[in-house]
Amino acid sequence: MTALSVLDLCPIVEGGDAAQAFHNSRDLAQHAERLGYQRFWLAEHHGMPGIASAATSVVIGHVAGGTKTIRVGAGGIMLPNHSPLVIAEQFGTLASLYPGRIDLGLGRAPGSDQATARALRRDAFESPDQFPQDVVELMHYLSPQAAHARIQAIPGTGLQVPIWILGSSLFGAQLAAELGLPYAFASHFAPAAMMDAIAIYRSRFKPSAQLAKPHVMLGMGVFAADTDEEAQLLASSMQQAFVNLRSGRPSRLQPPKPGYLEQLSAPEQAILAQTMSAAAIGSPDTVRRQLKEFIARTGADELMVATQIFDHAARVRSYEILAQVHQV
Repeated sequence: MTALSVLDLCPIVEGGDAAQAFHNSRDLAQHAERLGYQRFWLAEHHGMPGIASAATSVVIGHVAGGTKTIRVGAGGIMLPNHSPLVIAEQFGTLASLYPGRIDLGLGRAPGSDQATARALRRDAFESPDQFPQDVVELMHYLSPQAAHARIQAIPGTGLQVPIWILGSSLFGAQLAAELGLPYAFASHFAPAAMMDAIAIYRSRFKPSAQLAKPHVMLGMGVFAADTDEEAQLLASSMQQAFVNLRSGRPSRLQPPKPGYLEQLSAPEQAILAQTMSAAAIGSPDTVRRQLKEFIARTGADELMVATQIFDHAARVRSYEILAQVHQV
């Protein structure tokens, strides 16, 4: 059976704050652990009023400290923002504190606008072309072979934290295949190249010490409720966030808005329709059908489910419904 995992953006809702977001993320992870989800990942974004997980490694430690068995990790760390050695040390620390439970997903986007990206790493605003070299360097720091190197990650050396490559284009698929790493595609917000990326990754995959055969994780937005109408209403918070971001005015996660789609222009509706082509929205029966269709179409080994819902209890309930229908 295709595994289910959680992607959390640590949403800051309108009227709330980061402290509440961190509390809710940890609570959601505890529910996800009880429901049998495979892993709980947090995403690095910067300068976003509605996303609290900028210090991703710190939040991972907060979530891992409140859970016992679920894998916790980054989905992902935006490596151009950091030196590979610093990330090796951070995740070596996490892996030492929570052995066997930490994942490290790596992306090559800055997770911010260009001005913020420059402020994050003023001395080395690199081209994404440096990303493959940075990944290899980071893998070296975490490998047993680094034990006798002049530069070491302490802690980190020899801990072999599982590394994933994230992407929303064909570049990441090619790199993950070449390095023999698991691949996570961001189909929950950029599904256009999904099928081509899957095909390239699977056809070009080279087995490695970490992974013997291809493993594809696909992002999927899921908004489940008791009725189709309620689920569509809950999804309008995420839709507002996406439109606001694309319009250059990122915001905190807004309350659901009845009839939101009908209030949008035709181009905005088209953008949302394309973006949400890899989403499941509806009642338990609707979500079950959409989930099965998506898995049958893609052959996904694992789904990383993103659910930006304004009300925390409704967000937890959506993950409960998804876990239940996935078992049937």
